[in-house]
Amino acid sequence: MTGSTIRVLIVDDQMMVREGFSVLLNAMPDIEVVGEAVNGREAVAKVRELGPDVVLMDIRMPELNGIEATREIVAADEAAKVLVLTTFDLDEYVYQALRAGASGFLLKDASARQLADGVRVVAAGEALLAPSITRRLITEFSKLSDGPRMMPQAQAAYGDLTERETEVLVLIAQGLSNAEIAERLVVAESTIKTHVSRILVKLGLRDRTQAAVFAYEARLVTPG
Repeated sequence: MTGSTIRVLIVDDQMMVREGFSVLLNAMPDIEVVGEAVNGREAVAKVRELGPDVVLMDIRMPELNGIEATREIVAADEAAKVLVLTTFDLDEYVYQALRAGASGFLLKDASARQLADGVRVVAAGEALLAPSITRRLITEFSKLSDGPRMMPQAQAAYGDLTERETEVLVLIAQGLSNAEIAERLVVAESTIKTHVSRILVKLGLRDRTQAAVFAYEARLVTPG
Protein backbone atom coordinates (compact mmCIF):
# COMPACT_ATOMS: atom_id res chain seq x y z
CA MET A 1 0.00 0.00 0.00
CA THR A 2 1.12 3.53 -0.71
CA GLY A 3 1.03 5.11 2.72
CA SER A 4 -2.43 4.25 3.98
CA THR A 5 -4.02 4.06 0.52
CA ILE A 6 -5.26 0.66 -0.67
CA ARG A 7 -4.65 0.20 -4.41
CA VAL A 8 -7.39 -1.80 -6.15
CA LEU A 9 -7.70 -3.49 -9.55
CA ILE A 10 -11.28 -4.15 -10.72
CA VAL A 11 -11.84 -7.16 -12.98
CA ASP A 12 -15.24 -7.58 -14.63
CA ASP A 13 -16.43 -8.00 -18.23
CA GLN A 14 -19.31 -5.56 -17.71
CA MET A 15 -18.38 -1.91 -18.15
CA MET A 16 -21.19 -0.64 -15.93
CA VAL A 17 -20.05 -2.85 -13.07
CA ARG A 18 -16.45 -1.69 -13.39
CA GLU A 19 -17.41 1.96 -13.59
CA GLY A 20 -19.88 1.68 -10.72
CA PHE A 21 -17.35 0.04 -8.40
CA SER A 22 -14.70 2.56 -9.44
CA VAL A 23 -16.91 5.48 -8.50
CA LEU A 24 -17.84 3.93 -5.15
CA LEU A 25 -14.28 2.99 -4.18
CA ASN A 26 -12.59 6.18 -5.41
CA ALA A 27 -14.98 8.13 -3.18
CA MET A 28 -13.25 6.53 -0.19
CA PRO A 29 -10.30 8.52 1.21
CA ASP A 30 -8.19 5.41 1.83
CA ILE A 31 -8.89 3.51 -1.43
CA GLU A 32 -7.70 4.15 -4.98
CA VAL A 33 -8.71 2.22 -8.11
CA VAL A 34 -5.48 1.93 -10.08
CA GLY A 35 -6.79 -0.06 -13.03
CA GLU A 36 -9.49 -2.19 -14.65
CA ALA A 37 -9.49 -5.44 -16.63
CA VAL A 38 -12.23 -6.94 -18.80
CA ASN A 39 -11.23 -10.61 -18.46
CA GLY A 40 -8.99 -12.94 -16.50
CA ARG A 41 -6.14 -12.87 -18.99
CA GLU A 42 -5.95 -9.09 -18.86
CA ALA A 43 -6.23 -9.26 -15.07
CA VAL A 44 -3.12 -11.43 -14.76
CA ALA A 45 -1.17 -8.97 -16.93
CA LYS A 46 -2.47 -5.92 -15.04
CA VAL A 47 -1.53 -7.44 -11.68
CA ARG A 48 2.05 -7.89 -12.91
CA GLU A 49 2.09 -4.34 -14.28
CA LEU A 50 0.37 -2.47 -11.45
CA GLY A 51 0.94 -4.58 -8.32
CA PRO A 52 -2.42 -3.75 -6.69
CA ASP A 53 -3.06 -4.44 -3.01
CA VAL A 54 -6.45 -6.02 -3.72
CA VAL A 55 -7.97 -7.50 -6.88
CA LEU A 56 -11.78 -7.41 -7.16
CA MET A 57 -12.37 -10.47 -9.37
CA ASP A 58 -15.52 -11.48 -11.21
CA ILE A 59 -15.92 -15.23 -11.81
CA ARG A 60 -17.69 -15.61 -15.13
CA MET A 61 -15.66 -13.90 -17.84
CA PRO A 62 -14.48 -14.70 -21.39
CA GLU A 63 -10.98 -15.88 -22.36
CA LEU A 64 -9.93 -16.73 -18.79
CA ASN A 65 -12.44 -17.02 -15.97
CA GLY A 66 -11.94 -15.59 -12.51
CA ILE A 67 -11.01 -18.92 -10.95
CA GLU A 68 -8.15 -19.62 -13.34
CA ALA A 69 -7.03 -15.99 -13.19
CA THR A 70 -6.98 -16.14 -9.39
CA ARG A 71 -4.96 -19.36 -9.51
CA GLU A 72 -2.38 -17.78 -11.84
CA ILE A 73 -2.15 -14.56 -9.81
CA VAL A 74 -1.65 -16.37 -6.49
CA ALA A 75 0.83 -18.82 -8.05
CA ALA A 76 2.94 -15.88 -9.19
CA ASP A 77 2.67 -14.07 -5.85
CA GLU A 78 1.49 -15.89 -2.71
CA ALA A 79 0.91 -12.54 -1.00
CA ALA A 80 -1.63 -11.50 -3.66
CA LYS A 81 -5.09 -10.73 -2.29
CA VAL A 82 -8.07 -11.53 -4.48
CA LEU A 83 -11.63 -10.66 -3.44
CA VAL A 84 -14.09 -12.61 -5.60
CA LEU A 85 -17.27 -10.89 -6.72
CA THR A 86 -20.34 -13.02 -7.37
CA THR A 87 -23.95 -12.40 -8.27
CA PHE A 88 -25.29 -15.28 -6.20
CA ASP A 89 -24.35 -16.26 -2.67
CA LEU A 90 -24.56 -19.90 -3.73
CA ASP A 91 -22.49 -19.50 -6.86
CA GLU A 92 -21.23 -22.98 -7.70
CA TYR A 93 -17.81 -21.57 -8.43
CA VAL A 94 -17.20 -19.72 -5.17
CA TYR A 95 -15.72 -22.77 -3.47
CA GLN A 96 -13.39 -23.37 -6.41
CA ALA A 97 -12.28 -19.74 -6.24
CA LEU A 98 -11.41 -20.08 -2.56
CA ARG A 99 -9.44 -23.24 -3.32
CA ALA A 100 -7.63 -21.30 -6.06
CA GLY A 101 -6.35 -18.87 -3.44
CA ALA A 102 -8.97 -16.12 -3.20
CA SER A 103 -9.03 -14.27 0.12
CA GLY A 104 -12.81 -14.19 0.25
CA PHE A 105 -15.92 -13.30 -1.67
CA LEU A 106 -18.49 -10.55 -1.79
CA LEU A 107 -21.92 -10.28 -3.38
CA LYS A 108 -22.22 -7.82 -6.25
CA ASP A 109 -25.26 -6.23 -4.65
CA ALA A 110 -23.23 -5.24 -1.60
CA SER A 111 -23.61 -1.65 -0.43
CA ALA A 112 -20.86 0.91 -0.95
CA ARG A 113 -19.89 0.54 2.70
CA GLN A 114 -19.78 -3.28 2.49
CA LEU A 115 -17.67 -3.10 -0.66
CA ALA A 116 -15.18 -0.67 0.89
CA ASP A 117 -15.06 -2.60 4.16
CA GLY A 118 -14.50 -5.82 2.21
CA VAL A 119 -11.54 -4.30 0.41
CA ARG A 120 -10.10 -3.08 3.73
CA VAL A 121 -10.54 -6.46 5.42
CA VAL A 122 -8.80 -8.35 2.62
CA ALA A 123 -6.03 -5.74 2.35
CA ALA A 124 -5.37 -6.19 6.06
CA GLY A 125 -4.82 -9.91 5.54
CA GLU A 126 -8.11 -11.13 6.99
CA ALA A 127 -10.47 -13.55 5.27
CA LEU A 128 -13.79 -12.12 4.10
CA LEU A 129 -16.24 -14.90 4.85
CA ALA A 130 -19.61 -13.55 5.90
CA PRO A 131 -21.22 -15.96 8.41
CA SER A 132 -24.55 -16.07 6.55
CA ILE A 133 -22.89 -17.02 3.27
CA THR A 134 -20.46 -19.36 5.00
CA ARG A 135 -23.32 -21.35 6.51
CA ARG A 136 -24.81 -21.83 3.04
CA LEU A 137 -21.46 -22.99 1.70
CA ILE A 138 -21.13 -25.51 4.50
CA THR A 139 -24.57 -26.85 3.64
CA GLU A 140 -23.55 -27.23 0.01
CA PHE A 141 -20.34 -29.04 0.97
CA SER A 142 -22.32 -31.47 3.12
CA LYS A 143 -24.32 -32.54 0.07
CA LEU A 144 -21.22 -33.79 -1.72
CA SER A 145 -21.26 -37.58 -1.37
CA ASP A 146 -17.52 -38.07 -1.64
CA GLY A 147 -16.63 -34.63 -0.36
CA PRO A 148 -13.67 -32.56 -1.50
CA ARG A 149 -10.26 -33.81 -0.56
CA MET A 150 -8.28 -32.11 2.16
CA MET A 151 -5.17 -30.25 1.15
CA PRO A 152 -2.41 -32.91 1.37
CA GLN A 153 -0.01 -30.94 3.55
CA ALA A 154 -2.82 -29.92 5.89
CA GLN A 155 -4.18 -33.45 6.15
CA ALA A 156 -0.77 -34.75 7.20
CA ALA A 157 -0.43 -32.12 9.92
CA TYR A 158 -4.02 -32.17 11.19
CA GLY A 159 -3.15 -34.30 14.21
CA ASP A 160 -0.66 -31.69 15.41
CA LEU A 161 -3.41 -29.22 16.30
CA THR A 162 -4.23 -28.83 19.97
CA GLU A 163 -7.83 -28.99 21.19
CA ARG A 164 -7.95 -25.20 21.53
CA GLU A 165 -6.43 -24.68 18.07
CA THR A 166 -9.06 -26.98 16.57
CA GLU A 167 -11.74 -24.98 18.37
CA VAL A 168 -10.35 -21.73 16.94
CA LEU A 169 -10.18 -23.28 13.46
CA VAL A 170 -13.87 -24.15 13.61
CA LEU A 171 -14.77 -20.58 14.62
CA ILE A 172 -12.66 -19.19 11.77
CA ALA A 173 -14.62 -21.40 9.38
CA GLN A 174 -17.86 -20.03 10.80
CA GLY A 175 -16.77 -16.56 9.70
CA LEU A 176 -15.84 -15.08 13.08
CA SER A 177 -13.15 -12.42 13.35
CA ASN A 178 -10.30 -12.62 15.87
CA ALA A 179 -12.16 -10.21 18.15
CA GLU A 180 -15.36 -12.28 17.97
CA ILE A 181 -13.47 -15.51 18.64
CA ALA A 182 -11.72 -13.91 21.61
CA GLU A 183 -15.09 -12.82 23.01
CA ARG A 184 -16.57 -16.28 22.45
CA LEU A 185 -13.67 -18.04 24.20
CA VAL A 186 -13.20 -15.30 26.82
CA VAL A 187 -9.52 -14.73 26.09
CA ALA A 188 -7.42 -11.83 24.81
CA GLU A 189 -7.50 -11.07 21.08
CA SER A 190 -3.71 -11.33 21.01
CA THR A 191 -4.05 -14.92 22.22
CA ILE A 192 -6.34 -15.72 19.30
CA LYS A 193 -3.89 -14.14 16.85
CA THR A 194 -1.21 -16.45 18.22
CA HIS A 195 -3.48 -19.48 17.83
CA VAL A 196 -4.31 -18.50 14.24
CA SER A 197 -0.64 -18.08 13.36
CA ARG A 198 0.18 -21.51 14.82
CA ILE A 199 -2.72 -23.13 12.96
CA LEU A 200 -1.50 -21.74 9.65
CA VAL A 201 2.08 -22.81 10.30
CA LYS A 202 1.14 -26.32 11.44
CA LEU A 203 -1.19 -26.92 8.50
CA GLY A 204 1.06 -25.23 5.95
CA LEU A 205 -1.68 -22.84 4.86
CA ARG A 206 -1.30 -19.31 3.51
CA ASP A 207 -4.20 -17.52 5.22
CA ARG A 208 -7.46 -17.75 7.17
CA THR A 209 -9.44 -18.50 4.03
CA GLN A 210 -7.47 -21.64 3.32
CA ALA A 211 -7.88 -22.55 6.98
CA ALA A 212 -11.65 -22.22 6.63
CA VAL A 213 -11.66 -24.33 3.47
CA PHE A 214 -9.63 -26.98 5.28
CA ALA A 215 -12.17 -27.02 8.12
CA TYR A 216 -14.99 -27.63 5.63
CA GLU A 217 -13.08 -30.40 3.89
CA ALA A 218 -12.19 -32.07 7.19
CA ARG A 219 -15.89 -31.88 8.11
CA LEU A 220 -15.04 -29.97 11.28
CA VAL A 221 -17.95 -27.70 10.48
CA THR A 222 -21.42 -29.07 9.77
CA PRO A 223 -24.72 -27.39 8.91
CA GLY A 224 -26.65 -26.33 11.93
